[in-house]
Amino acid sequence: MTPAAGKDAAHEASPQFREGKFHNQIEGKRPSGWDMPKLWWRFLFGKNADTEPSAPLKVRPLTRDQLAQAPEGTLYRLGHSTILMKLNNAYWLTDPVFGKRASPFSWMGPKRFHETPIALADLPPLAGVILSHDHYDHLDRETVLTLAARTPLFITPLGVGDLLIEWGVPKEKVRQLDWWQSFETGGIKLTATPAQHFSGRSLLSGNETLWTSWVIKSDRYNIFFSGDTGYFAGFKEIGQRLGPFDVTMLEAGAYDAMWEGVHMMPAHTIQAHKDLGGGWLLPIHNSTFALAFHAWDAPMETLTVLATKENVRLTTPMIGQPLQLDKIEPFTPWWREQ
Repeated sequence: MTPAAGKDAAHEASPQFREGKFHNQIEGKRPSGWDMPKLWWRFLFGKNADTEPSAPLKVRPLTRDQLAQAPEGTLYRLGHSTILMKLNNAYWLTDPVFGKRASPFSWMGPKRFHETPIALADLPPLAGVILSHDHYDHLDRETVLTLAARTPLFITPLGVGDLLIEWGVPKEKVRQLDWWQSFETGGIKLTATPAQHFSGRSLLSGNETLWTSWVIKSDRYNIFFSGDTGYFAGFKEIGQRLGPFDVTMLEAGAYDAMWEGVHMMPAHTIQAHKDLGGGWLLPIHNSTFALAFHAWDAPMETLTVLATKENVRLTTPMIGQPLQLDKIEPFTPWWREQ
C-alpha cells in the first residue's frame, strides 16, 4: 500500500485529499505534457557550467562543543534547506539531507557543492526533526534512518510519516499533521501551514503525501520555514493568523519561469516575506545542489538587489555560520569570495 492510498482516515478527512491524492488550493504553473521531454533534454544537455561553482564551496566548520555553548536562539544553515536551530535549550533540525546527492541513486543525480559543516554523527542530541515534504533534496532516507536511532520525534506532513514508518522509524516517534494543525512539546509549538507544491519519490507516486510549510514558535521567537512552495495567497493568511515572524526562512533557489507555480522566483520570495510580516529574511534552498538552470549564486545576488530596493532586511550567513536571533545581522556576501 502506498503511504496515501486513501485507507488512512486522517488522509480521508483532510480537505487537501481527494481521489487518492493531495491537492493545492490552486494548482500553480509547472511543467506537464510535452514540457517534460524538453525539460529533461535541457537538464541533461543544456545546463550552463555556472549552475555549479568551479570548486567545492567553503563552509564554516562546526563542532559539538561549539553547539553546546551556543546561545539560545542560534540558527545554523547546514546546506540547502537543512537548518539546525537551538530553541528552548534544545536542538531542532529541518529537512535533513547529509547525503552526497539529492537523488534515489548514489552514482547519479545532483551532487552537493560542499561538505556539511558538521558530520551527521557529530550532531548534538535533537529534540526533533521537522520535515516539509518527501522530495529527495529534503528527505534523505539514510540520513533519517541514522537520526532515528537517537532522535525522539519526527514531525511530518500527512503521509510522509507513513513513509518513515515503512523505512523502519518507530511509529511512536512520528507525528503527522495536516495544514493548520499544531503539535506542542518542550515549549515549542509547531504548526503545519499551507504551501503550493507537490510530492513524490518516483514517477508512480505523485502527490500521495502532503507538503507543508511550518511555523515554529518558542517562548521567545517566532520562525517561519517555507519548505518548497510557489508564491500564493496563503502567505498573507499565514501572516495574519500566526505572524509576525522574527525571521522567515524562505525558499530562494531552483527556480525557473517554467515552474514558478511550485518554486518561487526571487521577487516572489521578497513578496512572501512581506506578506508573512517577516522581520529578517534568511534565504534557503540554494548553494548546495544544481536543481535548475540559473547560476548557483544567482539567488543570493538577485535577492541582495531586490532586498535593498524593497527595504527588506536580508541575512545571508555562510553555510555553518551561526545566526543569533537576538542580534541578526546582514553578513558579508560570502559567495563572492568562493
